Amino acid sequence: MPKFAGPPTTLCPPQWLVPTSKPRRCPPDPRPTFTEKDIKPGSQAGKVFIVTGAHSGIGLALLKIIYPSGATIYLAGRSSAKMDKAISDVAAVSLTATAPAILKTLHLYITDLTTVKPAAAVFASQETRLGVLWNNAGVGCPAESLTKQGLEVHAGANCVAPLLFTHELLQLLRATARSPDRTLASVRVVYRLDYAASKAGNWFLAAEGARRWGADGIISVCQNPGNLYTNFHDNEPWLLMLFLKTFILYETRYGAYTMLFAGLSPLVRESDNGAYIWPWGRIRPIARADVLREGIEEGGKAKAFWEWCEKAWEKHTQGV
Repeated sequence: MPKFAGPPTTLCPPQWLVPTSKPRRCPPDPRPTFTEKDIKPGSQAGKVFIVTGAHSGIGLALLKIIYPSGATIYLAGRSSAKMDKAISDVAAVSLTATAPAILKTLHLYITDLTTVKPAAAVFASQETRLGVLWNNAGVGCPAESLTKQGLEVHAGANCVAPLLFTHELLQLLRATARSPDRTLASVRVVYRLDYAASKAGNWFLAAEGARRWGADGIISVCQNPGNLYTNFHDNEPWLLMLFLKTFILYETRYGAYTMLFAGLSPLVRESDNGAYIWPWGRIRPIARADVLREGIEEGGKAKAFWEWCEKAWEKHTQGV
């Protein structure tokens, strides 16, 4: 399988990076490459993770998989009640775990930027390291078209807020990557491919993050969780859902396998910094040639989008 060597410095990417014109089925292969069988009990003890949006959907499915790992895992979300219920549910179905994770919560509302810095500050007051940040929370076609700060909701919630959250945790990410204990020094930031135009934005953040923070030992990737049946479809007509569940959608846990691969698989190496990960755990280039080009070219639209995100949060987070 070809490897993603990170954003190149030349304008001519390796031949394998050029997408083919043939349509691709999503996912291209139904077999996950990294599952709960690869996470040994207690294997992540001493490590600290954050999963945003972990109270439901893909985030909750991921939480169930990594709960027996022994890590300290923070659920970040806006509803304390939902996060507490998720913790109870996970613990209830994992009674036989010999090295259960320590589960904690953070208040984070991705459509309100004023909650982002406080969430990061609370985390930093309790922890000295951060091994994996899964930026999983996202919005898709919500009733509101704007965030609390007046940003287009998909760009604001799915791109600006996750980048700000990551930026506020950067000191801990860098410190963890410098750890002399190499078992704890693996550091990854995982962006989830979300909805609408923010899909390109998620990929741009991973590619640009690899350029800016790769020298610090921080691996940034963007993962496509695939076509999944989640609570996002709860209000769809039953006949449409019958068709989608029969021919298009996969169980939520398959999306969690993609996230698991992105965050913990040893197949994601430093040479894969900035990679795009397909379902259910395959490193391949993003299919659109124009988006791929703007992501891998230094000084392309990925850089411009990153800087736009920074300007978008500056005036709304001063004094927070």
